[in-house]
Amino acid sequence: MKSFYVTTPIYYVNDVPHIGHAYTTIAADVIARYKRLAGYDTFFLTGTDEHGQKVEKAAEQSGETPKGLADRVVERFKDLWRLLDISNDDFIRTTEQRHERAVLAFYERVWQRGDIYLGEYEDWYCIPCESFWTETQLLEGRRCPECGRPTERLKEKSYFFRLSRYQEPLLRHLEENPDFVRPPVRYNEVLSFVRGGLRDLSISRTSFRWGIPLPNDPEHVLYVWFDALINYLTGVGFPEDRYRRYWPADCHIIGKDILRFHAVYWPAFLMSAGLPLPKQVFAHGWWTVEGQKMSKSAGNVVDPYEMAKEYGVDQFRYFLLREVPFGMDGDFSKATIVHRINGELANDFGNLVSRVLTMVRRYLKGRVPAPTSAGGLHKRAEEALQEYGRQMEDMAFQRALAALWEFIGAVNKYLDDTAPWSLAKENKERELKESLYNSLESLRFIAIMAFPFMPSSSECLWRMLGFKGALSDVRIEEAGRWGGMPEGQEVEQPVPLFPRIEA
Repeated sequence: MKSFYVTTPIYYVNDVPHIGHAYTTIAADVIARYKRLAGYDTFFLTGTDEHGQKVEKAAEQSGETPKGLADRVVERFKDLWRLLDISNDDFIRTTEQRHERAVLAFYERVWQRGDIYLGEYEDWYCIPCESFWTETQLLEGRRCPECGRPTERLKEKSYFFRLSRYQEPLLRHLEENPDFVRPPVRYNEVLSFVRGGLRDLSISRTSFRWGIPLPNDPEHVLYVWFDALINYLTGVGFPEDRYRRYWPADCHIIGKDILRFHAVYWPAFLMSAGLPLPKQVFAHGWWTVEGQKMSKSAGNVVDPYEMAKEYGVDQFRYFLLREVPFGMDGDFSKATIVHRINGELANDFGNLVSRVLTMVRRYLKGRVPAPTSAGGLHKRAEEALQEYGRQMEDMAFQRALAALWEFIGAVNKYLDDTAPWSLAKENKERELKESLYNSLESLRFIAIMAFPFMPSSSECLWRMLGFKGALSDVRIEEAGRWGGMPEGQEVEQPVPLFPRIEA
């Protein structure tokens, strides 16, 4: 069985989860659920990044220990992932002993390679971004070029990683593997950054204590990014040999703001440690709100808890991946999410389910008829599933949903064209059974394709179609063939999958 390993970044615990965290994690969940349906031995990792000066400062401000702050915020993340139906296989915390063991084993590999040395660092440091900048890189007022906040001049002894040694190997890897970073605009950014020259990277600090001490010099703690990136190995069992079952990772899904760490530093660290590189880093865009940048000061931060409770979990998941091509920036507006729920989910999808199941119960006593001619839907269903699969493999979630919705439209049209309500009145039993069987079988296909995006609603539809097993246990290779609705199976009374939102 082929394996598939997908990760989200591990999220800082200096603040509570927001829509950006939810977007990344839902996207990873969608691809993980799809890969399980496709028969892959799938592993999906998420977690929290709990070390570093940013966390230490946040804990001071709230009157907590760093570990106490982390313990409290971690529960918020875990609660949100439960609410959003996230199917992660593990949740890694960088304060766990297993992670420290992995980090020290990794550090030892790099140390033995001769890629770590003691020097002195002096530059401008942004605490929120955990990043150093040269004077020429700063914005006016010595502000961070990434987040715009003030930086601090920092001078201290530091251990360095010989990043400059890996400029040419990184360039070769990028040029030979253009899909290593996606989408293409992000690949070009990384290529340009590496071609511009790489300086050795400071990987230790003495100015704070909240981190993993260096084994060779305990006065220093590891720079948070060197520590944090190794979580992707920790989660699959490194340094024990069992990590090889899933490593190298198939895809690191991240926000575009942390691209440099994942597409430059991380592969260089892995090259030094003599470990395979991940197959792909996919950096998605940012969300604005009604055209405006999200910020606490503007009071327009989208709370994923509130969105899920107000609109529904599956509705929120669907909107985020339907609204914008994955990889591009998106804009969140309440009017748009209501429009998609009422138009696409309630009218197109939910209404189709209700019509078909109601007629099967009314005209056929709730029993699935014997299959007959597919009336063109057979071919449409299999073509839709193939196109959906191609787009999912490419992580083109919006286009995968477009393929599904095109098929939903075809089934709605088929139902209108065959008009089973008229066939029932005219006592055309053979044609009635043919129309309703094909519609039921189409709903089975729709449930399978909708499942990665809307797992709860799809499982509900699966049960309404009369299946007793979980849809999550289905495999497309067997279930993706026309004719899977068993004759005589009893369907349930339909319940509304997507209630309309009154604007």
